[in-house]
Amino acid sequence: MTPRLLLAVAGWALRLLTGEGVPDAIYSMECMACGAESGATDNDAGPAQHWSLSHTGRSPQCRVFKLHAETFWRTEPSRGNPYADVEQREPPSGVPR
Repeated sequence: MTPRLLLAVAGWALRLLTGEGVPDAIYSMECMACGAESGATDNDAGPAQHWSLSHTGRSPQCRVFKLHAETFWRTEPSRGNPYADVEQREPPSGVPR
């Protein structure tokens, strides 16, 4: 008898994580000339942009910056996925829904 491989595919959905304590985004800026970085701020890119202008004022050779924006996502089982029933019974501990 030859062993057979069975591959089962279950549907998953990728969704932006929202809820109490979860920021819309975390922003920071990085100077591409010298590697200096701004502090990170929740939900507002303004402080990182202001930092970039101030940094150039102090170091005129620093004129190219990279904006880092972090968002949080989670996967959820779609209808028909065997994990959908499990998640409806009990949410994972420590993970906001």
